[in-house]
Amino acid sequence: MQRHRQRRRRAAMLLEVTGLHVRYGRTHAVKAVDLHVAEGEIVTVLGANGAGKTSLLRALHGAVKPAGGSIRFAGDDLTAQSSAERVTRGMMLVPEGRQIFVSMSVHENLLMGAYLRRDGDWARDLKSVYDRFPNLAERRDMPASVLSGGEQQMLAIGRALVSRPRLVMLDEPSLGLSPLFVNNLFNLIKELNRDGISILLVEQNTAMALEVASRGYVLELGSLVLEGGADALAGNAALAEAYLGDHAAKPEPDAA
Repeated sequence: MQRHRQRRRRAAMLLEVTGLHVRYGRTHAVKAVDLHVAEGEIVTVLGANGAGKTSLLRALHGAVKPAGGSIRFAGDDLTAQSSAERVTRGMMLVPEGRQIFVSMSVHENLLMGAYLRRDGDWARDLKSVYDRFPNLAERRDMPASVLSGGEQQMLAIGRALVSRPRLVMLDEPSLGLSPLFVNNLFNLIKELNRDGISILLVEQNTAMALEVASRGYVLELGSLVLEGGADALAGNAALAEAYLGDHAAKPEPDAA
Protein backbone atom coordinates (compact mmCIF):
# COMPACT_ATOMS: atom_id res chain seq x y z
CA MET A 1 0.00 0.00 0.00
CA GLN A 2 2.89 2.35 0.79
CA ARG A 3 4.50 2.00 -2.64
CA HIS A 4 1.05 2.62 -4.14
CA ARG A 5 1.06 6.00 -2.43
CA GLN A 6 4.63 6.92 -3.19
CA ARG A 7 3.96 6.48 -6.89
CA ARG A 8 1.48 9.38 -6.78
CA ARG A 9 3.33 11.99 -4.75
CA ARG A 10 4.14 14.17 -7.74
CA ALA A 11 0.83 13.78 -9.53
CA ALA A 12 -0.83 16.92 -10.86
CA MET A 13 -3.57 18.50 -8.75
CA LEU A 14 -7.06 17.66 -9.95
CA LEU A 15 -9.46 19.03 -7.31
CA GLU A 16 -8.62 22.01 -5.10
CA VAL A 17 -11.14 23.22 -2.52
CA THR A 18 -10.34 26.36 -0.54
CA GLY A 19 -12.29 27.86 2.36
CA LEU A 20 -15.55 26.15 1.41
CA HIS A 21 -18.69 27.10 3.36
CA VAL A 22 -22.14 25.57 3.00
CA ARG A 23 -25.20 27.01 4.75
CA TYR A 24 -28.84 25.99 4.91
CA GLY A 25 -30.52 29.02 6.39
CA ARG A 26 -29.05 29.39 9.88
CA THR A 27 -27.37 25.98 9.74
CA HIS A 28 -23.68 26.21 8.95
CA ALA A 29 -23.11 22.73 7.53
CA VAL A 30 -19.57 23.13 6.16
CA LYS A 31 -17.12 25.63 7.63
CA ALA A 32 -14.02 26.86 5.79
CA VAL A 33 -12.96 23.43 4.52
CA ASP A 34 -9.77 23.08 2.50
CA LEU A 35 -9.01 19.83 0.70
CA HIS A 36 -7.40 18.56 -2.47
CA VAL A 37 -7.26 15.44 -4.61
CA ALA A 38 -4.37 14.76 -6.97
CA GLU A 39 -4.62 12.94 -10.28
CA GLY A 40 -4.84 9.20 -9.65
CA GLU A 41 -5.36 9.54 -5.90
CA ILE A 42 -7.93 8.03 -3.53
CA VAL A 43 -8.84 10.44 -0.73
CA THR A 44 -11.39 9.71 1.99
CA VAL A 45 -13.52 12.06 4.08
CA LEU A 46 -14.48 10.64 7.46
CA GLY A 47 -16.68 11.69 10.35
CA ALA A 48 -19.80 10.82 12.28
CA ASN A 49 -23.34 11.39 11.05
CA GLY A 50 -24.04 15.11 10.84
CA ALA A 51 -20.40 16.02 10.32
CA GLY A 52 -21.13 17.72 6.98
CA LYS A 53 -19.73 15.06 4.65
CA THR A 54 -22.74 14.84 2.32
CA SER A 55 -23.13 18.62 2.30
CA LEU A 56 -19.51 18.87 1.22
CA LEU A 57 -20.08 16.49 -1.71
CA ARG A 58 -23.29 18.24 -2.73
CA ALA A 59 -21.41 21.53 -2.90
CA LEU A 60 -18.59 19.98 -4.89
CA HIS A 61 -21.08 18.54 -7.36
CA GLY A 62 -23.02 21.79 -7.66
CA ALA A 63 -26.26 20.59 -6.03
CA VAL A 64 -25.98 23.37 -3.45
CA LYS A 65 -24.39 26.79 -3.89
CA PRO A 66 -21.43 27.43 -1.58
CA ALA A 67 -21.80 30.30 0.85
CA GLY A 68 -18.09 30.99 0.44
CA GLY A 69 -14.83 29.58 -0.83
CA SER A 70 -13.71 28.20 -4.17
CA ILE A 71 -13.74 24.91 -6.09
CA ARG A 72 -11.13 24.40 -8.78
CA PHE A 73 -11.02 21.35 -11.03
CA ALA A 74 -8.16 20.64 -13.41
CA GLY A 75 -7.09 24.26 -12.95
CA ASP A 76 -10.47 25.82 -13.74
CA ASP A 77 -12.68 27.65 -11.25
CA LEU A 78 -16.02 25.79 -11.19
CA THR A 79 -17.42 27.41 -8.04
CA ALA A 80 -20.27 29.09 -9.89
CA GLN A 81 -20.78 26.39 -12.53
CA SER A 82 -23.79 24.07 -12.71
CA SER A 83 -23.79 20.37 -11.88
CA ALA A 84 -24.14 19.64 -15.60
CA GLU A 85 -21.03 21.63 -16.41
CA ARG A 86 -19.08 19.80 -13.70
CA VAL A 87 -20.18 16.45 -15.11
CA THR A 88 -19.01 17.42 -18.59
CA ARG A 89 -15.66 18.46 -17.09
CA GLY A 90 -15.27 15.01 -15.51
CA MET A 91 -16.67 15.29 -11.96
CA MET A 92 -19.26 12.64 -11.13
CA LEU A 93 -21.14 11.98 -7.88
CA VAL A 94 -22.50 8.57 -6.88
CA PRO A 95 -24.97 9.72 -4.21
CA GLU A 96 -25.88 8.08 -0.94
CA GLY A 97 -28.76 5.67 -1.43
CA ARG A 98 -27.74 5.10 -5.08
CA GLN A 99 -30.73 7.09 -6.48
CA ILE A 100 -31.25 4.91 -9.52
CA PHE A 101 -34.52 4.98 -11.48
CA VAL A 102 -36.19 1.76 -10.35
CA SER A 103 -39.01 1.95 -12.91
CA MET A 104 -36.52 2.18 -15.78
CA SER A 105 -34.51 -0.71 -17.16
CA VAL A 106 -30.90 -1.33 -16.25
CA HIS A 107 -29.88 -0.23 -19.74
CA GLU A 108 -31.93 2.98 -19.55
CA ASN A 109 -30.32 3.83 -16.21
CA LEU A 110 -26.88 3.42 -17.71
CA LEU A 111 -27.79 5.57 -20.69
CA MET A 112 -28.48 8.42 -18.27
CA GLY A 113 -24.74 8.53 -17.67
CA ALA A 114 -24.21 9.42 -21.32
CA TYR A 115 -26.82 12.17 -21.38
CA LEU A 116 -24.29 15.01 -21.19
CA ARG A 117 -21.56 13.41 -23.27
CA ARG A 118 -20.37 15.81 -25.96
CA ASP A 119 -18.60 13.13 -27.97
CA GLY A 120 -19.97 10.16 -29.87
CA ASP A 121 -17.89 7.51 -28.15
CA TRP A 122 -20.17 6.72 -25.22
CA ALA A 123 -21.19 3.31 -26.63
CA ARG A 124 -17.70 1.98 -26.01
CA ASP A 125 -17.85 3.09 -22.38
CA LEU A 126 -21.28 1.50 -22.02
CA LYS A 127 -19.90 -1.79 -23.34
CA SER A 128 -17.00 -1.49 -20.88
CA VAL A 129 -19.49 -1.18 -18.01
CA TYR A 130 -21.31 -4.33 -19.14
CA ASP A 131 -17.97 -6.13 -19.42
CA ARG A 132 -17.05 -5.02 -15.90
CA PHE A 133 -20.45 -5.90 -14.41
CA PRO A 134 -21.75 -9.06 -16.12
CA ASN A 135 -24.74 -9.22 -13.74
CA LEU A 136 -25.94 -5.93 -15.18
CA ALA A 137 -25.46 -7.21 -18.71
CA GLU A 138 -27.62 -10.23 -17.94
CA ARG A 139 -30.40 -7.97 -16.61
CA ARG A 140 -30.01 -5.08 -19.04
CA ASP A 141 -33.66 -5.17 -20.16
CA MET A 142 -35.13 -5.75 -16.69
CA PRO A 143 -36.37 -2.94 -14.44
CA ALA A 144 -33.73 -1.80 -11.98
CA SER A 145 -36.12 -2.67 -9.15
CA VAL A 146 -35.27 -6.38 -9.56
CA LEU A 147 -31.62 -5.78 -8.65
CA SER A 148 -30.26 -6.53 -5.20
CA GLY A 149 -28.82 -3.71 -3.11
CA GLY A 150 -25.31 -4.53 -4.18
CA GLU A 151 -26.27 -4.73 -7.84
CA GLN A 152 -28.03 -1.38 -7.57
CA GLN A 153 -24.81 0.12 -6.20
CA MET A 154 -22.93 -1.33 -9.16
CA LEU A 155 -25.55 0.19 -11.46
CA ALA A 156 -25.08 3.61 -9.84
CA ILE A 157 -21.31 3.34 -10.25
CA GLY A 158 -21.70 2.04 -13.81
CA ARG A 159 -23.92 5.00 -14.66
CA ALA A 160 -21.16 7.30 -13.41
CA LEU A 161 -18.54 5.46 -15.48
CA VAL A 162 -20.52 5.92 -18.70
CA SER A 163 -19.96 9.67 -18.28
CA ARG A 164 -16.20 8.99 -18.54
CA PRO A 165 -15.25 10.77 -15.29
CA ARG A 166 -11.84 11.92 -14.18
CA LEU A 167 -13.03 12.12 -10.55
CA VAL A 168 -15.72 9.95 -8.96
CA MET A 169 -17.15 11.10 -5.64
CA LEU A 170 -18.74 8.27 -3.66
CA ASP A 171 -21.14 9.05 -0.81
CA GLU A 172 -21.44 6.16 1.67
CA PRO A 173 -21.23 3.47 -1.03
CA SER A 174 -21.10 0.51 1.40
CA LEU A 175 -24.21 1.52 3.34
CA GLY A 176 -26.61 -1.41 3.73
CA LEU A 177 -24.51 -3.91 1.80
CA SER A 178 -23.58 -7.42 2.90
CA PRO A 179 -19.98 -8.04 4.08
CA LEU A 180 -19.19 -9.94 0.88
CA PHE A 181 -20.43 -7.15 -1.34
CA VAL A 182 -18.61 -4.54 0.75
CA ASN A 183 -15.37 -6.37 0.00
CA ASN A 184 -16.27 -6.49 -3.69
CA LEU A 185 -17.07 -2.78 -3.63
CA PHE A 186 -13.73 -1.76 -2.17
CA ASN A 187 -11.91 -4.02 -4.60
CA LEU A 188 -13.80 -2.22 -7.37
CA ILE A 189 -12.73 1.17 -5.99
CA LYS A 190 -9.10 0.09 -6.16
CA GLU A 191 -9.63 -1.28 -9.66
CA LEU A 192 -11.17 1.96 -10.90
CA ASN A 193 -8.28 3.87 -9.40
CA ARG A 194 -5.77 1.62 -11.18
CA ASP A 195 -7.63 2.47 -14.39
CA GLY A 196 -6.78 6.13 -13.82
CA ILE A 197 -9.89 7.47 -12.08
CA SER A 198 -9.36 9.65 -9.03
CA ILE A 199 -11.67 8.92 -6.09
CA LEU A 200 -13.10 11.10 -3.32
CA LEU A 201 -14.69 8.67 -0.87
CA VAL A 202 -17.11 9.60 1.91
CA GLU A 203 -17.53 6.51 4.04
CA GLN A 204 -18.44 5.47 7.59
CA ASN A 205 -16.65 2.14 7.24
CA THR A 206 -13.49 3.85 8.38
CA ALA A 207 -11.20 0.83 8.46
CA MET A 208 -11.83 -0.08 4.84
CA ALA A 209 -11.80 3.54 3.68
CA LEU A 210 -8.36 4.07 5.21
CA GLU A 211 -7.18 0.79 3.73
CA VAL A 212 -7.79 1.93 0.14
CA ALA A 213 -7.08 5.67 0.51
CA SER A 214 -3.73 7.41 0.42
CA ARG A 215 -4.90 10.31 2.59
CA GLY A 216 -7.88 11.29 4.67
CA TYR A 217 -9.74 14.24 6.15
CA VAL A 218 -11.86 14.17 9.30
CA LEU A 219 -14.88 16.45 9.66
CA GLU A 220 -16.64 17.28 12.89
CA LEU A 221 -19.73 19.49 12.89
CA GLY A 222 -18.75 20.92 9.51
CA SER A 223 -15.15 21.75 10.39
CA LEU A 224 -11.98 20.04 9.28
CA VAL A 225 -10.39 18.77 12.51
CA LEU A 226 -7.66 16.50 11.18
CA GLU A 227 -5.98 15.44 7.97
CA GLY A 228 -3.08 13.22 7.09
CA GLY A 229 -1.86 10.02 5.55
CA ALA A 230 -4.17 7.04 5.80
CA ASP A 231 -1.66 4.98 7.76
CA ALA A 232 -1.27 7.74 10.35
CA LEU A 233 -5.03 8.19 10.72
CA ALA A 234 -5.64 4.45 10.99
CA GLY A 235 -3.05 4.16 13.75
CA ASN A 236 -4.27 7.17 15.76
CA ALA A 237 -6.12 5.70 18.75
CA ALA A 238 -7.16 9.10 20.08
CA LEU A 239 -8.62 9.99 16.69
CA ALA A 240 -10.59 6.76 16.52
CA GLU A 241 -12.11 7.34 19.94
CA ALA A 242 -12.78 11.07 19.58
CA TYR A 243 -13.96 11.39 15.99
CA LEU A 244 -14.43 8.04 14.29
CA GLY A 245 -15.52 5.57 16.93
CA ASP A 246 -17.37 2.54 15.65
CA HIS A 247 -19.08 4.22 12.72
CA ALA A 248 -18.53 1.42 10.23
CA ALA A 249 -21.62 0.84 8.20
CA LYS A 250 -23.72 -1.99 9.62
CA PRO A 251 -24.11 -4.54 6.83
CA GLU A 252 -27.37 -6.29 6.14
CA PRO A 253 -26.90 -9.95 5.16
CA ASP A 254 -29.76 -9.90 2.64
CA ALA A 255 -28.67 -6.73 0.86
CA ALA A 256 -26.06 -8.21 -1.50
